[in-house]
Amino acid sequence: MSSCDPIGARAHDGRQVGRQVAEKVNGVTAGGAAATNHVHLRRGGTSVLVRLDDRQLPSIMHWGPDLGELTEDALMAFGPALTPPYVDSAICSQAAVAVLPQHSSGWLGRPGLLGSRDGRHWSVAFDEVVHSINVAGDSSWPDGRDGSIRLCSTGIDRPSQLRVSTEMQLHPSGVLRVRASVTNLGDATYEVLHLEPALPVPAEAGELLDMAGRHTHERTPQRRPFDIGRWTRESWGGRPGHDSATILFAGSPGFAFRRGRVWGVHVADSGNQVFAAEHTSTGWKVLRGGELLLPGEGTLREGESYTSPWLVASWGEGIDELSHRVHRMLRARPTHPRRARPVLLNTWEAAYFDHDLGPLLALAERAAAIGIERFVLDDGWFRGRRDDRAGLGDWFVDETVWPHGLHPLVDRVHALGMEFGLWFEPEMISLDSDLARSHPEWIFQTEHGPGIASRHQHVLDLAHPAAYEHILERISSLVQEYRIAFLKWDHNRALVDAGHWPDFRPGVHAHTQAVYRMMAQLKQRHPGLELESCCGGGGRLDLGIVEHADRVWVSDCIDAHERQRMVRWTGVLLPPELLGTHVGSGSDHTTGRLHELDFRAGTAIWGHLGVEWDLSRASEAELSDLSAWIAFHKRMRGLLHSGDVVHADLPNPALLLEGVVATDGSEAIYRLVATDLTLSWPPGRVTLPGLDPDRAYHVRVRAPGDGPAQGLHRPGWAEHGVSLTGRVLGEIGIQAPLLNPDQLVLIHAGVPLSSTFVHPPSSVGKGLDVTPTA
Repeated sequence: MSSCDPIGARAHDGRQVGRQVAEKVNGVTAGGAAATNHVHLRRGGTSVLVRLDDRQLPSIMHWGPDLGELTEDALMAFGPALTPPYVDSAICSQAAVAVLPQHSSGWLGRPGLLGSRDGRHWSVAFDEVVHSINVAGDSSWPDGRDGSIRLCSTGIDRPSQLRVSTEMQLHPSGVLRVRASVTNLGDATYEVLHLEPALPVPAEAGELLDMAGRHTHERTPQRRPFDIGRWTRESWGGRPGHDSATILFAGSPGFAFRRGRVWGVHVADSGNQVFAAEHTSTGWKVLRGGELLLPGEGTLREGESYTSPWLVASWGEGIDELSHRVHRMLRARPTHPRRARPVLLNTWEAAYFDHDLGPLLALAERAAAIGIERFVLDDGWFRGRRDDRAGLGDWFVDETVWPHGLHPLVDRVHALGMEFGLWFEPEMISLDSDLARSHPEWIFQTEHGPGIASRHQHVLDLAHPAAYEHILERISSLVQEYRIAFLKWDHNRALVDAGHWPDFRPGVHAHTQAVYRMMAQLKQRHPGLELESCCGGGGRLDLGIVEHADRVWVSDCIDAHERQRMVRWTGVLLPPELLGTHVGSGSDHTTGRLHELDFRAGTAIWGHLGVEWDLSRASEAELSDLSAWIAFHKRMRGLLHSGDVVHADLPNPALLLEGVVATDGSEAIYRLVATDLTLSWPPGRVTLPGLDPDRAYHVRVRAPGDGPAQGLHRPGWAEHGVSLTGRVLGEIGIQAPLLNPDQLVLIHAGVPLSSTFVHPPSSVGKGLDVTPTA
């Protein structure tokens, strides 16, 4: 149920925005008369101008740059100002498109709501629509304590016996969230086929960008013109998938991180989902998204409701600004991780299934010695799990491998001052397991059986109450027994043939809700417990799962070259502290590439740092260098995990530069990476974006990421640093060091060494600034 329900019931304490409104309060201005008026919502540099009608759900007329103060008269003027000329019919001359567009209003695209009662009541039209606004402090809306503004609208369709509600929330960050719900008021069942809110974008949004990918190669951006027609991205595997669109952007052609106005939407859900961009022949462009419902999943009996997932929307002058709004919204959540993110070691690429207490204790000793703060035992600890063909579902410590349980390892990890974490795959089951033999009815299946295996495993249907309780109790008892601080929650098979026994009806929606519920319940039972969402890497890192997970695993590929792209584009949605980024061994386990430690570690520090490496094979020199990188990350993680992430739009395609700038503009850390050979040599200047234009900064390379900027071929500023204003650094920049492919350098911008600029000795001559005065 939407938190707006029962919207339209006059018991709502929110301000009713009906047939006559003229008020301005806490960022809301409303004005108009008769059947139509306009409301102006403002937060975080974002204006949302909404048209309200007494027989239509709300229509967004503007969503983007702040429009400033608007008077009642100005709002009333929007009616005639935005009314198009009559063409050949009212259908071709639509002045507004509702956030849930309907054919009954003349919309010729995909309806926002489609459903029926066995073929009847499929076209929705409203007898009346009631709107109400809530602002911070309204007693009827406790969630408004975060400073958001909420607009709730409810339409009643009496012939169809339906109540349809929409909810908009404008967050103080400037992020807009929209969702809808449908309630069946009749005694006959009604089936929702889809419920997809839509947000309009202006004509200037002529180019689309979303992401594609596959396992170990996630988050690859792709562009196309926003032509007439519909561009659709669907995920049918019961999760967003490694090929998830992640965010669907529309912007001015050529938009980039620092230039071009851009809008984007994200579906905050972890099940089947759809993103779409629609451009009609009448000129409307909308971005939309929702859950993909399998047959019967949207069936509503009398009094039952279905609510769509949040469609999360942001905009910016460039992708960076759009991203900043989303990051600020996430960081404002009460549940967002607050304490320093512990540097962890995960045993997977060190041990795989070879669990032997002696080597694992030695690994823990070495981990603690170099500064690791959390030790995570990965797959292979439970009964029958000597390879990936058996054991999933039998969440008991394997007595043949661990005759004294995990206590000898856990006790030593704790004695060394580290937290202990453990790997689980709660949603999965092996056919070769005691659980599958005891309860085959708990396995997702259809009339044809459980379907094809993936990684020799199938999916456990957590919508079965007994299966849910069994898994919850097994995990909870282990968390309590071993004082587990962190669960790596994996998910390695798509939900195909996901039928619920005994009638084999589709169960993806119910299962997804059960996963959320179990995660929340584990955290309630065990305060301080943290969860990681892993899905064969980056197959499930949406904002639905992030409401419960404290970090996500970006990809099963930790090749530092691949991770440049993956972290860059995953990071548009999620801030660094939520991204699991690990240092692997010299030879990557998925690509076979060889990289120097400085490149691997300098890449991994740009998130929630971890190590995935058999440290018993590392040399003393490697351990010393890795320890230095971990110490550097600990010094910088306060900045990395709180600042604004920025990217330079460099003309040289072989170079990438990104940074994190403190929210008060006091300092920044940048990473310059060469991913290929540059055609020009030397490579030229790079700009440092995001700094306070009127503040002076001292720029220098930072150890341990300073190697390529040393020696004979360093640029002129590298030896002593240079002090310049943020404006100069953002417009002109500095000369890039010479970098070979897969090398990087760290650049820090901070407080100048003195109140006057300090420059290195130079044979070029003294600078002279001639500025005209009045």
